[in-house]
Amino acid sequence: MRELNLVRAGRLDWRDRPDPTLQSATDALVRPFVASRCDGDALPVHRPVSRALQAGLKTGLVDPVLASIVGSVPFEGPFGIGHECVAQVTEVGAEVIDIKVGDVVVVPWAISCGSCEECRLGLTAKCSTMRTESPGRTLAAFGFGSTCGPWGGMVVDSLRVPYADHMLVRVPEGVDPLRVAAASDNLADAWRAVVPALRERPGGSVLVIGGGGQSIGLYAAGLAVRHGAAVVDYLDDRHARLEVAQGFGATTHKVAKTRRRSTLDRRSRYDVVVEASSQASGLREAIRALKPGGICTATGYYLATGTRVPIMDMYATSATLRVGISHVRPILPELLDFVATTGFPAEQVTSLLADWDDAPTAYAARTTKLVLHRPPLA
Repeated sequence: MRELNLVRAGRLDWRDRPDPTLQSATDALVRPFVASRCDGDALPVHRPVSRALQAGLKTGLVDPVLASIVGSVPFEGPFGIGHECVAQVTEVGAEVIDIKVGDVVVVPWAISCGSCEECRLGLTAKCSTMRTESPGRTLAAFGFGSTCGPWGGMVVDSLRVPYADHMLVRVPEGVDPLRVAAASDNLADAWRAVVPALRERPGGSVLVIGGGGQSIGLYAAGLAVRHGAAVVDYLDDRHARLEVAQGFGATTHKVAKTRRRSTLDRRSRYDVVVEASSQASGLREAIRALKPGGICTATGYYLATGTRVPIMDMYATSATLRVGISHVRPILPELLDFVATTGFPAEQVTSLLADWDDAPTAYAARTTKLVLHRPPLA
Protein backbone atom coordinates (compact mmCIF):
# COMPACT_ATOMS: atom_id res chain seq x y z
CA MET A 1 0.00 0.00 0.00
CA ARG A 2 0.99 3.67 -0.34
CA GLU A 3 1.89 6.01 2.51
CA LEU A 4 2.79 9.68 2.16
CA ASN A 5 6.32 10.21 3.53
CA LEU A 6 8.23 13.35 4.37
CA VAL A 7 11.65 12.68 2.85
CA ARG A 8 13.15 16.07 3.71
CA ALA A 9 12.01 19.68 3.81
CA GLY A 10 10.14 20.48 0.61
CA ARG A 11 10.06 16.88 -0.63
CA LEU A 12 7.29 14.37 -0.01
CA ASP A 13 6.79 11.05 -1.82
CA TRP A 14 4.50 8.08 -1.85
CA ARG A 15 6.33 5.10 -0.30
CA ASP A 16 5.27 1.47 -0.24
CA ARG A 17 4.79 -0.24 3.10
CA PRO A 18 3.19 -3.56 4.07
CA ASP A 19 -0.57 -3.60 4.47
CA PRO A 20 -1.47 -3.49 8.17
CA THR A 21 -3.25 -6.44 9.76
CA LEU A 22 -5.28 -6.87 12.93
CA GLN A 23 -2.83 -7.66 15.71
CA SER A 24 -5.30 -7.70 18.58
CA ALA A 25 -8.97 -8.54 19.00
CA THR A 26 -9.56 -4.88 19.94
CA ASP A 27 -7.98 -3.49 16.74
CA ALA A 28 -9.71 -2.06 13.70
CA LEU A 29 -8.48 -1.30 10.20
CA VAL A 30 -9.67 1.94 8.61
CA ARG A 31 -9.29 3.58 5.20
CA PRO A 32 -8.67 7.34 5.47
CA PHE A 33 -10.48 9.25 2.73
CA VAL A 34 -10.22 12.80 4.12
CA ALA A 35 -6.96 14.04 5.63
CA SER A 36 -5.77 17.50 6.59
CA ARG A 37 -2.35 18.91 7.32
CA CYS A 38 -1.80 19.86 10.94
CA ASP A 39 -0.38 23.33 11.58
CA GLY A 40 2.65 21.73 13.21
CA ASP A 41 3.50 19.71 10.11
CA ALA A 42 4.21 22.91 8.21
CA LEU A 43 7.40 23.41 10.23
CA PRO A 44 9.42 20.42 8.90
CA VAL A 45 7.70 20.50 5.51
CA HIS A 46 8.52 24.13 4.73
CA ARG A 47 11.78 24.66 6.59
CA PRO A 48 15.00 22.59 6.75
CA VAL A 49 14.85 22.56 10.54
CA SER A 50 16.34 19.15 11.31
CA ARG A 51 20.00 20.21 11.48
CA ALA A 52 19.22 23.43 13.32
CA LEU A 53 17.20 21.55 15.93
CA GLN A 54 19.94 18.93 16.32
CA ALA A 55 22.45 21.70 16.97
CA GLY A 56 20.06 23.39 19.37
CA LEU A 57 19.57 20.18 21.33
CA LYS A 58 23.33 19.63 21.58
CA THR A 59 24.04 23.18 22.73
CA GLY A 60 21.11 23.41 25.11
CA LEU A 61 19.33 26.12 23.16
CA VAL A 62 16.40 23.81 22.33
CA ASP A 63 14.46 22.15 25.12
CA PRO A 64 15.43 18.45 25.37
CA VAL A 65 11.78 17.46 25.65
CA LEU A 66 11.63 17.90 21.88
CA ALA A 67 13.94 14.90 21.42
CA SER A 68 11.63 12.69 23.47
CA ILE A 69 8.81 13.51 21.05
CA VAL A 70 10.46 13.51 17.61
CA GLY A 71 13.83 11.92 18.33
CA SER A 72 17.40 13.12 18.76
CA VAL A 73 17.45 13.80 15.01
CA PRO A 74 14.14 15.71 14.78
CA PHE A 75 11.99 15.11 11.72
CA GLU A 76 14.50 12.75 10.15
CA GLY A 77 12.98 11.41 6.94
CA PRO A 78 11.60 9.42 5.47
CA PHE A 79 8.64 8.89 7.79
CA GLY A 80 4.89 8.66 7.34
CA ILE A 81 3.38 12.08 7.93
CA GLY A 82 -0.13 13.26 8.74
CA HIS A 83 -2.29 12.88 11.85
CA GLU A 84 -5.70 14.35 11.01
CA CYS A 85 -8.18 12.15 9.15
CA VAL A 86 -11.71 10.95 8.66
CA ALA A 87 -11.81 7.28 7.69
CA GLN A 88 -14.06 4.36 6.87
CA VAL A 89 -13.84 1.21 8.96
CA THR A 90 -12.90 -1.78 6.79
CA GLU A 91 -12.24 -4.54 9.35
CA VAL A 92 -12.68 -5.03 13.10
CA GLY A 93 -11.28 -7.46 15.66
CA ALA A 94 -13.38 -10.07 17.42
CA GLU A 95 -13.74 -7.98 20.59
CA VAL A 96 -14.74 -4.73 18.88
CA ILE A 97 -18.42 -4.27 19.71
CA ASP A 98 -19.49 -0.67 19.11
CA ILE A 99 -17.61 0.14 15.90
CA LYS A 100 -18.84 -1.56 12.72
CA VAL A 101 -17.43 -2.08 9.25
CA GLY A 102 -18.54 0.84 7.08
CA ASP A 103 -18.69 3.39 9.91
CA VAL A 104 -17.27 6.83 9.08
CA VAL A 105 -15.05 7.85 11.98
CA VAL A 106 -12.60 10.44 13.23
CA VAL A 107 -9.25 9.00 14.31
CA PRO A 108 -7.58 10.95 17.15
CA TRP A 109 -3.93 11.85 16.61
CA ALA A 110 -2.71 10.27 19.88
CA ILE A 111 -3.07 6.57 20.73
CA SER A 112 -4.87 5.78 23.98
CA CYS A 113 -6.46 2.78 25.69
CA GLY A 114 -9.41 4.50 27.37
CA SER A 115 -9.09 2.64 30.66
CA CYS A 116 -5.83 3.65 32.39
CA GLU A 117 -5.73 6.34 35.09
CA GLU A 118 -4.62 9.06 32.67
CA CYS A 119 -7.35 8.19 30.18
CA ARG A 120 -9.98 8.22 32.92
CA LEU A 121 -8.77 11.72 33.82
CA GLY A 122 -9.14 12.80 30.18
CA LEU A 123 -5.38 12.91 29.57
CA THR A 124 -5.52 10.58 26.60
CA ALA A 125 -2.36 11.91 24.94
CA LYS A 126 -0.49 10.71 28.04
CA CYS A 127 -2.01 7.21 28.12
CA SER A 128 0.06 5.18 30.59
CA THR A 129 -0.79 1.91 28.84
CA MET A 130 0.88 3.13 25.66
CA ARG A 131 3.86 4.54 27.57
CA THR A 132 4.26 1.24 29.45
CA GLU A 133 4.28 -0.65 26.16
CA SER A 134 6.95 1.73 24.82
CA PRO A 135 9.20 2.82 27.72
CA GLY A 136 10.93 6.16 27.28
CA ARG A 137 8.40 7.53 24.80
CA THR A 138 6.68 10.78 25.64
CA LEU A 139 3.86 10.18 23.14
CA ALA A 140 2.29 7.40 21.15
CA ALA A 141 0.90 8.98 18.03
CA PHE A 142 0.33 8.84 14.29
CA GLY A 143 2.47 10.86 11.92
CA PHE A 144 5.48 11.86 14.03
CA GLY A 145 7.96 9.14 13.11
CA SER A 146 9.28 6.09 14.92
CA THR A 147 9.95 7.90 18.21
CA CYS A 148 6.18 8.00 18.72
CA GLY A 149 5.73 4.35 17.77
CA PRO A 150 5.12 2.16 14.72
CA TRP A 151 1.80 3.72 13.76
CA GLY A 152 2.81 5.56 10.58
CA GLY A 153 1.03 8.52 9.06
CA MET A 154 -2.65 9.00 8.23
CA VAL A 155 -2.23 9.79 4.53
CA VAL A 156 -2.21 6.12 3.76
CA ASP A 157 -4.33 3.42 2.14
CA SER A 158 -5.00 1.53 5.38
CA LEU A 159 -4.39 2.27 9.04
CA ARG A 160 -4.41 0.00 12.08
CA VAL A 161 -6.11 1.56 15.10
CA PRO A 162 -5.77 -0.14 18.50
CA TYR A 163 -8.48 0.00 21.17
CA ALA A 164 -10.95 0.73 18.39
CA ASP A 165 -14.12 0.96 20.50
CA HIS A 166 -12.48 3.70 22.56
CA MET A 167 -10.35 5.42 19.91
CA LEU A 168 -12.76 5.78 17.00
CA VAL A 169 -15.61 8.32 17.12
CA ARG A 170 -18.38 8.22 14.52
CA VAL A 171 -19.08 11.27 12.42
CA PRO A 172 -22.77 12.14 12.99
CA GLU A 173 -25.22 11.43 10.19
CA GLY A 174 -25.50 14.35 7.81
CA VAL A 175 -22.14 15.96 8.67
CA ASP A 176 -19.89 16.41 5.64
CA PRO A 177 -16.54 14.74 6.46
CA LEU A 178 -14.78 17.70 4.82
CA ARG A 179 -16.29 19.92 7.52
CA VAL A 180 -14.57 17.96 10.31
CA ALA A 181 -11.35 17.14 8.46
CA ALA A 182 -9.27 18.64 11.29
CA ALA A 183 -11.21 17.15 14.21
CA SER A 184 -8.38 14.70 14.92
CA ASP A 185 -6.25 17.58 16.22
CA ASN A 186 -6.45 21.26 15.19
CA LEU A 187 -10.23 21.76 15.41
CA ALA A 188 -10.32 19.94 18.75
CA ASP A 189 -7.31 21.95 19.92
CA ALA A 190 -9.20 25.18 19.21
CA TRP A 191 -12.23 23.81 21.06
CA ARG A 192 -10.25 23.12 24.24
CA ALA A 193 -8.71 26.61 24.05
CA VAL A 194 -12.06 28.42 23.85
CA VAL A 195 -15.12 26.47 24.94
CA PRO A 196 -14.22 25.41 28.52
CA ALA A 197 -12.89 28.90 29.28
CA LEU A 198 -16.05 30.59 28.01
CA ARG A 199 -18.11 28.27 30.18
CA GLU A 200 -16.20 29.66 33.15
CA ARG A 201 -16.63 33.23 31.84
CA PRO A 202 -19.99 33.21 29.94
CA GLY A 203 -20.29 36.00 27.40
CA GLY A 204 -16.68 36.96 28.00
CA SER A 205 -14.31 38.76 25.67
CA VAL A 206 -11.82 36.74 23.63
CA LEU A 207 -8.49 37.59 22.03
CA VAL A 208 -6.89 35.22 19.53
CA ILE A 209 -3.25 35.80 18.63
CA GLY A 210 -2.90 33.88 15.38
CA GLY A 211 -0.29 33.11 12.78
CA GLY A 212 1.74 30.20 14.16
CA GLY A 213 -1.02 27.66 14.66
CA GLN A 214 -2.57 28.95 11.48
CA SER A 215 -5.80 26.98 11.45
CA ILE A 216 -6.08 26.63 15.25
CA GLY A 217 -6.39 30.38 15.69
CA LEU A 218 -9.05 30.61 13.00
CA TYR A 219 -11.11 27.72 14.38
CA ALA A 220 -10.80 29.33 17.82
CA ALA A 221 -12.11 32.66 16.55
CA GLY A 222 -15.09 30.99 14.90
CA LEU A 223 -15.89 28.87 17.95
CA ALA A 224 -15.67 31.90 20.24
CA VAL A 225 -18.22 33.78 18.12
CA ARG A 226 -20.56 30.77 18.02
CA HIS A 227 -20.31 30.29 21.78
CA GLY A 228 -21.51 33.79 22.54
CA ALA A 229 -18.38 35.76 23.29
CA ALA A 230 -19.20 39.45 23.61
CA VAL A 231 -16.00 40.45 21.81
CA VAL A 232 -13.70 38.38 19.59
CA ASP A 233 -10.53 40.16 18.47
CA TYR A 234 -8.31 38.25 16.06
CA LEU A 235 -4.70 39.30 15.35
CA ASP A 236 -2.59 38.07 12.44
CA ASP A 237 -0.10 39.27 9.85
CA ARG A 238 -1.70 37.54 6.83
CA HIS A 239 -4.57 39.11 4.91
CA ALA A 240 -6.03 35.76 3.82
CA ARG A 241 -6.38 34.52 7.39
CA LEU A 242 -7.80 37.84 8.53
CA GLU A 243 -10.51 37.46 5.90
CA VAL A 244 -11.43 34.00 7.21
CA ALA A 245 -11.63 35.26 10.79
CA GLN A 246 -13.78 38.18 9.66
CA GLY A 247 -16.05 35.72 7.87
CA PHE A 248 -16.61 33.96 11.19
CA GLY A 249 -17.67 37.27 12.74
CA ALA A 250 -14.47 38.21 14.56
CA THR A 251 -13.04 41.74 14.60
CA THR A 252 -9.69 41.54 12.85
CA HIS A 253 -6.45 43.45 13.33
CA LYS A 254 -3.43 43.20 11.06
CA VAL A 255 -0.17 43.18 12.99
CA ALA A 256 3.51 42.62 12.31
CA LYS A 257 4.90 39.25 13.36
CA THR A 258 7.15 40.86 15.93
CA ARG A 259 4.52 43.20 17.42
CA ARG A 260 1.45 41.13 18.14
CA ARG A 261 -0.66 43.78 19.88
CA SER A 262 0.53 46.88 18.07
CA THR A 263 -2.89 47.86 16.75
CA LEU A 264 -4.79 47.28 20.00
CA ASP A 265 -5.07 49.59 22.95
CA ARG A 266 -2.66 48.01 25.42
CA ARG A 267 -5.19 48.73 28.13
CA SER A 268 -7.56 46.24 26.49
CA ARG A 269 -8.13 43.20 28.66
CA TYR A 270 -9.83 39.90 27.88
CA ASP A 271 -11.51 37.10 29.76
CA VAL A 272 -10.05 34.49 27.40
CA VAL A 273 -6.89 34.62 25.28
CA VAL A 274 -5.83 31.98 22.77
CA GLU A 275 -2.10 32.13 22.03
CA ALA A 276 -1.60 30.63 18.57
CA SER A 277 1.44 32.56 17.40
CA SER A 278 3.89 29.92 18.68
CA GLN A 279 6.21 32.73 19.73
CA ALA A 280 7.47 33.46 23.22
CA SER A 281 6.70 37.13 22.68
CA GLY A 282 3.14 36.22 21.74
CA LEU A 283 2.83 34.16 24.92
CA ARG A 284 3.92 37.09 27.06
CA GLU A 285 1.56 39.48 25.28
CA ALA A 286 -1.27 36.97 25.70
CA ILE A 287 -0.77 36.73 29.45
CA ARG A 288 -0.51 40.49 29.85
CA ALA A 289 -3.80 40.91 27.95
CA LEU A 290 -5.85 39.02 30.55
CA LYS A 291 -8.49 40.53 32.77
CA PRO A 292 -8.40 39.65 36.46
CA GLY A 293 -9.07 35.93 36.67
CA GLY A 294 -8.70 35.53 32.91
CA ILE A 295 -7.64 32.33 31.18
CA CYS A 296 -4.93 31.97 28.54
CA THR A 297 -4.45 28.76 26.59
CA ALA A 298 -1.18 28.40 24.70
CA THR A 299 -1.50 26.06 21.73
CA GLY A 300 1.93 26.41 20.14
CA TYR A 301 5.45 25.05 20.41
CA TYR A 302 7.95 27.04 22.50
CA LEU A 303 11.17 25.23 21.66
CA ALA A 304 13.77 27.40 23.36
CA THR A 305 14.97 26.51 26.82
CA GLY A 306 14.08 29.03 29.48
CA THR A 307 11.03 30.56 27.77
CA ARG A 308 10.20 33.58 29.92
CA VAL A 309 6.70 33.95 31.35
CA PRO A 310 5.55 37.12 33.18
CA ILE A 311 4.71 35.45 36.48
CA MET A 312 4.19 38.70 38.38
CA ASP A 313 1.61 39.81 35.82
CA MET A 314 -0.19 36.53 36.41
CA TYR A 315 0.09 36.98 40.16
CA ALA A 316 -1.28 40.51 40.00
CA THR A 317 -4.30 39.50 37.89
CA SER A 318 -4.90 36.00 39.32
CA ALA A 319 -4.49 34.73 35.76
CA THR A 320 -4.57 31.12 34.61
CA LEU A 321 -2.20 29.77 31.96
CA ARG A 322 -3.11 26.48 30.32
CA VAL A 323 -0.35 24.98 28.23
CA GLY A 324 0.17 21.46 26.97
CA ILE A 325 -0.57 18.94 24.27
CA SER A 326 -4.20 18.50 23.29
CA HIS A 327 -6.19 15.55 24.60
CA VAL A 328 -8.54 15.11 21.67
CA ARG A 329 -10.45 11.89 22.33
CA PRO A 330 -12.57 13.17 25.29
CA ILE A 331 -13.53 16.28 23.29
CA LEU A 332 -14.67 14.60 20.09
CA PRO A 333 -18.24 13.50 20.94
CA GLU A 334 -19.30 16.96 22.10
CA LEU A 335 -17.41 18.72 19.31
CA LEU A 336 -18.93 16.56 16.57
CA ASP A 337 -22.41 16.91 18.08
CA PHE A 338 -21.94 20.70 18.14
CA VAL A 339 -21.02 20.71 14.45
CA ALA A 340 -23.99 18.47 13.65
CA THR A 341 -26.55 20.56 15.55
CA THR A 342 -25.29 24.06 14.69
CA GLY A 343 -23.82 23.56 11.24
CA PHE A 344 -20.59 25.26 12.34
CA PRO A 345 -18.77 25.84 9.02
CA ALA A 346 -15.27 24.71 9.99
CA GLU A 347 -14.51 24.14 6.31
CA GLN A 348 -14.20 27.92 5.88
CA VAL A 349 -10.67 27.54 7.23
CA THR A 350 -9.70 25.14 4.43
CA SER A 351 -7.55 27.11 2.00
CA LEU A 352 -6.62 24.28 -0.37
CA LEU A 353 -8.78 21.24 -1.18
CA ALA A 354 -6.73 18.74 -3.16
CA ASP A 355 -7.10 15.31 -4.69
CA TRP A 356 -5.67 12.45 -2.63
CA ASP A 357 -3.34 11.34 -5.41
CA ASP A 358 -1.79 14.81 -5.50
CA ALA A 359 -0.74 14.58 -1.85
CA PRO A 360 3.07 14.85 -2.39
CA THR A 361 2.68 18.21 -4.13
CA ALA A 362 -0.30 19.51 -2.19
CA TYR A 363 1.14 18.73 1.24
CA ALA A 364 4.10 20.98 0.47
CA ALA A 365 1.88 23.94 -0.50
CA ARG A 366 2.40 27.14 1.47
CA THR A 367 -1.19 27.55 2.51
CA THR A 368 -3.11 27.84 5.76
CA LYS A 369 -5.09 24.59 5.78
CA LEU A 370 -4.68 21.81 3.25
CA VAL A 371 -7.34 19.10 3.06
CA LEU A 372 -6.94 15.98 0.90
CA HIS A 373 -9.88 13.89 -0.18
CA ARG A 374 -10.92 10.90 -2.26
CA PRO A 375 -14.26 9.09 -2.62
CA PRO A 376 -15.30 6.81 0.24
CA LEU A 377 -15.87 3.15 -0.48
CA ALA A 378 -19.31 2.33 -1.85
